[in-house]
Amino acid sequence: MPRHIHLIATGGTIAGTGQAGKTSGYEAGSLPVRSLLDTLPPLPEDLQLTAEQLCSIDSNQVDSALWLRLARHINQLAQTDIDGFVITHGTDTMDETAYFLNLTVKTEKPVILTGAMRPSTAASADGPLNLYQAIHLAAKPEAAGKGILVCFCDSIYSGRDVQKVNTYKTDAFNEKDLSCLGYMRDDQCYFLNASLAVHTTASRFDVSGLKELPRVDILYFYAGAPADALDFYASRARGLVIAGTGSGNYSPQWVEKIRQLSRLCIPVIRSSRIGHGIVSRDPHFEGSDNCIPAYTLPPQKARILLSLALTVTDSYAEIEEIFRKY
Repeated sequence: MPRHIHLIATGGTIAGTGQAGKTSGYEAGSLPVRSLLDTLPPLPEDLQLTAEQLCSIDSNQVDSALWLRLARHINQLAQTDIDGFVITHGTDTMDETAYFLNLTVKTEKPVILTGAMRPSTAASADGPLNLYQAIHLAAKPEAAGKGILVCFCDSIYSGRDVQKVNTYKTDAFNEKDLSCLGYMRDDQCYFLNASLAVHTTASRFDVSGLKELPRVDILYFYAGAPADALDFYASRARGLVIAGTGSGNYSPQWVEKIRQLSRLCIPVIRSSRIGHGIVSRDPHFEGSDNCIPAYTLPPQKARILLSLALTVTDSYAEIEEIFRKY
């Protein structure tokens, strides 16, 4: 029985072009999806590949409107005979898109994100192999039910924990302390781990009728950072995420300001600007019930989860339970 894999192209470096041989100074998203397919070797006869161009952008242009559109599109197509999905995406915000889809896509069929660190015109462009492996991974029954996955540089990552960790090397992603879920070797996959966080069909978040996401902003704490910055963002956003020092730390002035924001019903998530570790409960920095730890989520993913949480509840206790589960 042929496996039907559907490719959704959004642009990114994998579709970028520039000066021959160079890895910088290129225009992302300049190639159509057909050109990406032309870089692939012949696929097996039992693998049917279809493709569409959803958009052609640099991933720094991705916004919540595109996320909602993409999630709904996959959810609709998942009701058809398609067996798996591949999404080509720019690397800069790939971890954010993967996590959003992990929380909002309602299928156990494989959904794989991939991209490239080098444009198509660079010497030793990495896009063709990443795309080749992502297509084969999407066709594997073993990839079903594991949530949204990222296939990059011979590795398989969870959409929940994947993060870009290098500015230019082709091996640009990992899961920080958690390594990866497994490996790709040519067209074969080898799973070693699985994410235990709630995802996809078990997720409570439904974006089918959602017009927009609640605004959540990220504040970066640094030595001497003024606490009135929280007032500025709290007047515009429904929730805040703090990228704190160490294990989600900040000054006494910020502790007091967060306590004041509790009266305005503004939830504040304590995350860390550090790349590894966990942010857990700490009463020294949580002087009020509106302050909630991000646990292992980095600031950019904590923002996504808080935004979706605010579509279903305003309860601080319930929001914390969501951060423990997702």
